[in-house]
Amino acid sequence: MSVGPVDESALRTLVPQVIGVLVRRGADFASAEDAVQEALVAALSTWPQDPPRDPRAWLVTVAWRRHLDLVRSESARRAREERVEVEPEPGPAGARDDTLRLYFLCAHPSLTPASATALTLRAVGGLTTRQIAEAHLVPEATMAQRISRAKAAVAGVRLDTPGDLRTVLRVLYLVFTEGYGGDVDLAAEAIRLARQLAALTDEPEVHGLLALFLLVHARRAARTSAGGRLVPLPEQDRSRWDTGLAAEGVEILRAALARDRLGEYQAQAAVAALHADALRAEDTDWPQIVEWYDELVAITGSPVHRLNRAVAVGEADGGRAGLRALEGLDPGLPRYAAVSAHLHERAGDPAAAERLYREAAATATRVAERDHLTRQAARLHRLLEDLG
Repeated sequence: MSVGPVDESALRTLVPQVIGVLVRRGADFASAEDAVQEALVAALSTWPQDPPRDPRAWLVTVAWRRHLDLVRSESARRAREERVEVEPEPGPAGARDDTLRLYFLCAHPSLTPASATALTLRAVGGLTTRQIAEAHLVPEATMAQRISRAKAAVAGVRLDTPGDLRTVLRVLYLVFTEGYGGDVDLAAEAIRLARQLAALTDEPEVHGLLALFLLVHARRAARTSAGGRLVPLPEQDRSRWDTGLAAEGVEILRAALARDRLGEYQAQAAVAALHADALRAEDTDWPQIVEWYDELVAITGSPVHRLNRAVAVGEADGGRAGLRALEGLDPGLPRYAAVSAHLHERAGDPAAAERLYREAAATATRVAERDHLTRQAARLHRLLEDLG
């Protein structure tokens, strides 16, 4: 008799732990990851009727057997087969958690950002190839090939090889910003993984990234209209913001900032927190936001942060000041034309703003963004016609 559906989110949390156990028993990473994916499929089909007492031990046992079956079927690899021939007794698999090591492995510098993101979602997130492909809006075969290449690239890397935390955080940031698609919400998945990572380390930047995710995600419900139109931040209905999520983000951020080791994600979270503090768009503390962008530019030198700083300067000191802040930036930067259009309009030059909005719409990569920019251009076109 069925006892109900499996909690897939809880199941995915066990994935990196189980992979770690298999690797410590002698499996290579690629084989361990494949075996665990097969065990997950088995769990989803059998647990509703026959839930295990110890889900982690069940997954370890089934995945290890799948791994042994694979090894025994490869006659060309007899030496390896002999090394793993004796199967350990099933039961408790130990309390060691290799999740953090898997984060570093999946964010290995030999991988492209796209491959690292996919491998993280698969090995640490526990998502299937189909789910990852749908979330990224690519064919499943394309994603399978990407994951296979990524696993081959890290095949010879030991699980305990030190990794670069900055790369891990960048991969999580990419997961968060990928968008939404299929039956997996990548933003929510990134938050789940960031919570998991934050539980494993007290590094302030990890907690800063989690705070950033929570503060940005708190605005999600207000980001689009009922008809699917993009709603800019100043026009959002702030009563639709998730105040609980925002409050949690602010609390996490304050604790991270108290460590006095400021980093990029903490500074970005501070900007998001200032937006969350404003009950109305006109209450936003733009001068303080400019100061945080000054910190971001000093930390990273990123032209993207300089572009965002120009927007904040335009809001704090007027459109002309914002345009001066744009000087020296590459006009080919993503969003440069849109930002320039906004600042030209604030500076009282609707004709230039209309032209730039159309230019920005022509290069927009997302439909909702393109439609929004096209509407902005049309609005200014009507204004210019009325002015004669």
